[in-house]
Amino acid sequence: MTTIETNPNQSLEEYANDPERITEYSVWNEDVTSLIHAVEDNADAIFTWGYDKGERAPLDRLYEKAKTSQWNGQTDLDWSIEVDPYTMLLPANPMEADYFKENPASPLHKFSDKEWKELAVESLNWSLSQFMHGEQGALLCTAKIVETVPWIDAKYYASTQVVDEARHVEVFAQYLDQKMGGINYPVNHHLKALLDDIIKDSRWDITYLGMQIMVEGLALAAFGFMHQTTEEPLLKKLLRYVMSDEARHVAFGVLSLQEVYKDMDAKEIRERQEFTFEAALRMRDRFLRQEMWEKLGVDVKEMVKYQLEMPEELKVFQRLLFSKIVPNCKKLGLLDAGDGWLRDRFT
Repeated sequence: MTTIETNPNQSLEEYANDPERITEYSVWNEDVTSLIHAVEDNADAIFTWGYDKGERAPLDRLYEKAKTSQWNGQTDLDWSIEVDPYTMLLPANPMEADYFKENPASPLHKFSDKEWKELAVESLNWSLSQFMHGEQGALLCTAKIVETVPWIDAKYYASTQVVDEARHVEVFAQYLDQKMGGINYPVNHHLKALLDDIIKDSRWDITYLGMQIMVEGLALAAFGFMHQTTEEPLLKKLLRYVMSDEARHVAFGVLSLQEVYKDMDAKEIRERQEFTFEAALRMRDRFLRQEMWEKLGVDVKEMVKYQLEMPEELKVFQRLLFSKIVPNCKKLGLLDAGDGWLRDRFT
């Protein structure tokens, strides 16, 4: 996968902890007009003539649960609820906001009250926009899993997830359009690059690993964080519904990959560890919100560097990473394989 650019004499691990290099690579997607983005899918579509339902009992149980857990974004959510983004959706992350306000070195130190309100609304719009783009990525990746996974129980379950992901894209897009004044942000450069890499890879387990474990795992944690911090009733209920689906999606990835990875050799496992580490770097860089700072007129590179140098306890990504992704990597045997190669890079 290795597509993050590093200096010739600098390893990916060194890049991960080098604020100067990360700041230099702080790019954002400026393509705000194109409606179509094509990615080459290099995988084979796999038929299976083995139709024994329940051969993989945990996946079969997940499939049955998915069939009885469907919801309708148009009828199960009350879209008549009035939403005022400037009063009902604050604050998003109080500790981070206080750190930005009180530190004289902060690029936001001199923001007025009006600018802080604008920042809060833009931050929410940016977050929901990236959720929506990521859910479309999940829609495509899960359709790819239906095509490429060789087990009928996995194909059955993945087909229900395709419906889930379509519904998630639908409700996030509708919320942004009707309650937030529109979709103001294109897909983040780092998120798009990761989604492209997942789609391009010919190995079906990498589709699982990249989407079900990394993207969906982080999304589940991020949805939970937003669900805790917002009091807006429509968004709160929307997130609760989405989270109930996402928990199944992550479980699908863990159950499937546990079976596959226990039979892989050390070289194959190391390749998956490296993929996981770089995917984590991409997701971290996505949380730096480059597009938002640019729109607000803040020096993007200065702001990125400042965020990277914040105390660890204020970094949202670190909390999300260790709440969902690290435990699931441990369940898959990736965290401690090869003398703890991946654990060393996550700590």
